[in-house]
Amino acid sequence: MKIIKYVVFSGIMLISQTSLMAQTEFPLWPEGKVPNAIQNTITEKSATGADGILRISGVTVPTLTSYIVPKNKATGAAVMICPGGGYGILAASHEGSDLARWFNARGISAFVLKYRLPNASAMEHQHEVPLMDAMQAMKLIRKDAAKWNISPDKIGVMGFSAGGHLAATLSTHFNMGAKASEEAKPNFSILLYPVISFMPPLAHNGSRDNLLGSEKSDELIKYYSNELQVSEQTPPAFLVHSINDSGVPVENSIAYAMALKKLKIPVEVHLYPKGGHGYGLRTDGKGSLAGWPAAMEGWLKDMGYMR
Repeated sequence: MKIIKYVVFSGIMLISQTSLMAQTEFPLWPEGKVPNAIQNTITEKSATGADGILRISGVTVPTLTSYIVPKNKATGAAVMICPGGGYGILAASHEGSDLARWFNARGISAFVLKYRLPNASAMEHQHEVPLMDAMQAMKLIRKDAAKWNISPDKIGVMGFSAGGHLAATLSTHFNMGAKASEEAKPNFSILLYPVISFMPPLAHNGSRDNLLGSEKSDELIKYYSNELQVSEQTPPAFLVHSINDSGVPVENSIAYAMALKKLKIPVEVHLYPKGGHGYGLRTDGKGSLAGWPAAMEGWLKDMGYMR
């Protein structure tokens, strides 16, 4: 894949009026060595709707886009961001690049993951593929941490909705199966209105069915219900959810938080009376929900990832 390099000027950023942020998109896997991939005719498509949200569909070639903070502003922390979209599309702007710039303004480097969207026409065992991509991305970030002024023990994962499911799956499954790897472990997780469980009545059926496809079984439903897979090795988490979320029940976040609490893993949860689903940083008119970014900032400072 062609490597794309360009610079975003400070007028678009929040870091300062004079600084520049290098933004680079690069492939996760060596050409011709993408695991589980099969030859296909699927075309990746990107479209920005009237709501200003960039949606990407048909992703079969995964990439990672880096947003690196200059050395003199870096806190040493980094976050890999997994946009949501029900494992059917990626909401790549308001649940991706917008957050990357938010983190950059606070001295935290960010990486937006364009993970493969499960599709039986493009991959074998489609349910394995998003986690493969997330693990590979985390390992690449950690491998080159010094180059990016990042501390290898300060790399977290953030996810929204189905991207929150992927982030939680990475947090609970990095040490499971034949491809287990400590290098793929996030040091912390930030989960926004996440799909956590595939078990009824909590399950978001669209995300579950898109991920599991024709291999859907009771065994896989349990395996990808992340509240059941929390262990002593699962990293601390910060969660945000709206009680009136009609897409992904708030009990998803509650179940994950209680599983962490049971094992005495640090967790902070913010539940808001209204806000619905899929808002990202777009909180205008949603009452107290507008305070969630400030709450996350406080948590990051308390955890030692921000000054």
